[in-house]
Amino acid sequence: MNHKERMLANLPYKPWMDGLEEERFENKKKIFKYNNLPPEEKEEKTRLIKEILGKTGKWINIEAPFHCDYGYNIEVGEWFFANYNFVVLDVGKVKMGDNVQIAPNVAIYTAGHPIHPDSRNSGYEYGIDVTIGNNVWIGGNTCIMPGVTIGDNVVIGAGSVVTKDIPANVIAVGNPCRILRKITEEDREYYYRDRKFDVDDYK
Repeated sequence: MNHKERMLANLPYKPWMDGLEEERFENKKKIFKYNNLPPEEKEEKTRLIKEILGKTGKWINIEAPFHCDYGYNIEVGEWFFANYNFVVLDVGKVKMGDNVQIAPNVAIYTAGHPIHPDSRNSGYEYGIDVTIGNNVWIGGNTCIMPGVTIGDNVVIGAGSVVTKDIPANVIAVGNPCRILRKITEEDREYYYRDRKFDVDDYK
């Protein structure tokens, strides 16, 4: 098993071996082009992000600047939106479902290093997959750590550090991120805290 295969298997690997450094360099060129496209070139923006990522739905919008290591390890579903400064260290695979919304300054880290300095200084690192379900909203300045799974319909509050799995249908917030409460049918009536919708076409 070479080091790329080890990386993709979530095993310790060396990131300069077996073509990985070259792959990251090629992706950096695509990312640079994406982040510097004129705003009127919407079709080229969509074409290029679909080329960078491993899998997307028909509609996708990631606001520049966006950064990732490989790109091909990221899969997103339909109606995916990420705001400014979205960073994905996609050493491990990152899978996100339909209707996922990412606020500004969110980072998904599949990558990590051994704790002990001798092990860390050996050059080995690792990536462990991250999975995010459907209809998830990730608040601004959130960090999602290696190996985390976030269930369907979850809201992660701004500034959270998600170190453990979050089940479906909850609001979770904090550092470390913890469940605040379940999302209920009553929540449907409100657009912000205690403010009810004054229109009927939101249902």
